[in-house]
Amino acid sequence: MTIRVLLADDQALLRGTFRMLFDSTDDMEAVGEASNGQEAVELARAQHPDVVLMDIRMPEMDGLDATRLISDAEDLAGVKVLILTTFEDDEYVAEALRAGASGFLGKGARPDELLDAVRTVAAGEALLSPAATRALISRFLAQPEPCRADVHERLGCLTRRERDVVALVALGLSNHEIAERLFLSPLTAKTHVNRAMSKLAARDRAQLVVIAYQCGLVSPPMVPGRA
Repeated sequence: MTIRVLLADDQALLRGTFRMLFDSTDDMEAVGEASNGQEAVELARAQHPDVVLMDIRMPEMDGLDATRLISDAEDLAGVKVLILTTFEDDEYVAEALRAGASGFLGKGARPDELLDAVRTVAAGEALLSPAATRALISRFLAQPEPCRADVHERLGCLTRRERDVVALVALGLSNHEIAERLFLSPLTAKTHVNRAMSKLAARDRAQLVVIAYQCGLVSPPMVPGRA
């Protein structure tokens, strides 16, 4: 299956470079280019891509607002947003995930890392670069936001195993890594993740990360590098 990618960046040269990269890859194709957030939303509706590769800082409408509009639109269900930017600080990461982004990758990533990131997001997985993951953890530990009452109520529907799995998702572990940690098969780990997402009404794994920190499923002692 060919992954259809929409490119949103205000730099024409960069968009052209990305287009050549995707069009030269067997399982991908670039289906449109947007120079600002408003164009990205309009093209997403016209082309309904699998993944929107979204810059944050763009004129007229930035990537965060565009991501929010795409994620909230019922007619764009299934369209994933991968944020690609030079600004991997905690505020941008937290805002991007709250806006509905499924991934966050720095512009310093290698071409093969970018292609893998697009495949990961298109498959419904969440992707955060190491720098973005550290920033996200720092953000939520330093300034935790309250868990919404409806989400907190749904937490009671999770089994103990599902709560363990969500906590490991929040630490950035893949299904295979979760399976190894909990002595499960990868398929069973994936099933637990999907059930947790359904019970918590999470769009994807990235939103599970936000919920885990907001609702206290992940505490400071569980975070690598924290005592």
